[in-house]
Amino acid sequence: MTSAEHARLMRANQANWDARTPVHVTSRFYGLDEDLDPERWFAAFEWEDLGELSGRDVLHLQCHLGTETLAFARRGARAVGLDFSAASVTAARDLAAKSGLDVTYVQANVYDAVKALEGRRFDVVYTGKGALCYLPDLDRWADVVARLLRPGGRLYVVEFHPLLHALGPKPGPGEGPELLLRHDYLGGAGPVHRDATHTYTDGPAVEGATDSYEWMHGMGEVVTAVTDAGMSVRRLRESDELPWPRWLRMIRTDSGWWRLPEPRIPLLYGLLALR
Repeated sequence: MTSAEHARLMRANQANWDARTPVHVTSRFYGLDEDLDPERWFAAFEWEDLGELSGRDVLHLQCHLGTETLAFARRGARAVGLDFSAASVTAARDLAAKSGLDVTYVQANVYDAVKALEGRRFDVVYTGKGALCYLPDLDRWADVVARLLRPGGRLYVVEFHPLLHALGPKPGPGEGPELLLRHDYLGGAGPVHRDATHTYTDGPAVEGATDSYEWMHGMGEVVTAVTDAGMSVRRLRESDELPWPRWLRMIRTDSGWWRLPEPRIPLLYGLLALR
């Protein structure tokens, strides 16, 4: 696909996330009207890999409602969140204000982040949990990240494992509990088109823009993009837990997250790289 076609599909995604936002803000899934605990979205190993954040400049790319961004601010970071959805950025700013936390939010496409952030550099760039699948070009993304990091800065990606994406959404009505491969594990076959009136949260149907596009990115593609951009991979973890029960037969663990009783397969991964 050409860059113009990629841009058109990303504009469709932007409209879709603008439409999703009011549903997500009021959903039980995010629980924003409750006592907010932004750290519930983090695996314990993330904090080990991220290290001390107090006094650090931390950028959260594709931050959506900024729930994880708030956790960085609570830990003393100078936190910045960036997202292409105007509705998401507005909601994130409202949430930060209600939480009494000083977080800066910027509306921009991730590929335009260097310009949007006026050349500012960061100690940590964080992204993940459903972000990379909305990017058609990982080489371009990794180049942007490298330009956003200070020398010695770290990229931390915590993403749903490409195997999870290959399994596709949870089974539909009338389908059995079997785990079935519904999509490619590897990228390169073009975007997966979805036309869904409901998102991954509870709540009413999305009004308006229901079309979205996702791109598959295998682990090799992610690691190669990062290293080709001049960053060195220092750690790669795979985890069999998710922060919510994607399948009905998942069981809750001591961490408060969820895993399949069998088979044990990777559902999440964490990648740490240094510039």
